[in-house]
Amino acid sequence: MLFKTIKYTSIVALTLAFFSCGEYSDVLKSDEVKVKYDYAEKMYQEGDYRKANYLFEKIAPKFVGKPQGERVLFFLADTYYKTKNYNLAGYQFERFIKSYPQSDKLEEASYLMAKSYYELSPNYSLDQTDTETALEKLQAFINTFPDSTLANEANLLAQELDVKKERKAFEITKQYNKLGSFQLTILNSAIKSSENFLVDYPGSIYREDVMFVKFEAMSKLAFNSTQTKKKERLEEAKKAYSTLIKYYPETHYKKESDNLIAQVESNLSTFASEN
Repeated sequence: MLFKTIKYTSIVALTLAFFSCGEYSDVLKSDEVKVKYDYAEKMYQEGDYRKANYLFEKIAPKFVGKPQGERVLFFLADTYYKTKNYNLAGYQFERFIKSYPQSDKLEEASYLMAKSYYELSPNYSLDQTDTETALEKLQAFINTFPDSTLANEANLLAQELDVKKERKAFEITKQYNKLGSFQLTILNSAIKSSENFLVDYPGSIYREDVMFVKFEAMSKLAFNSTQTKKKERLEEAKKAYSTLIKYYPETHYKKESDNLIAQVESNLSTFASEN
């Protein structure tokens, strides 16, 4: 009995799918814009966003400048978003915002535009141009709609992107420091990069890590410097250590830091004995 029920249900589902495809095919062949519009909205309401998107794409030019144009353009942008075509979603939501600045859907469209760019943000190791764009759009949304129920979520998305940018900058700094072990001049880039990071991201979760990298890079550079530059660089490294310990007395780099500062002090003591 159960097998018969399952078989019957499958036949019904296949039949419905067949007629649905046939109906969709008939709508595509129709020259009536209203037929396409009604079916596109039906597909949208039923969650078949790919079919809805294709139909809205076809009819959107016909509604430019017409009262229904606002509704069609919003649905077109939203179906791009719901089918994860975020490049076109962002573009079409931006068109919607410029075309209908007084729309009741302005807040939702502004958020979804920003969210589309957020979805395009790549892994931290890649170029972060899309991340910058997403941050601009999210901040614009927050500034324009500070009381929106979506403002808190927009803030969280922006914070996530900020951390991604910080991670990118931290990894670059760390890489300079690593390469500096093989080519000492690159340690200057590690030091400069760490200094820029601490200015650009004062509240970063990577602040402690970057402070240690700066101290380590300065120490390595000092140890391998000529006598004319060594003392000054050792003293600069010592200052970097003091700054690290001031802000992070229980730093998780304590063992490495203690070993390095001991070497720095030992090297400095040779200058004191010479004097």
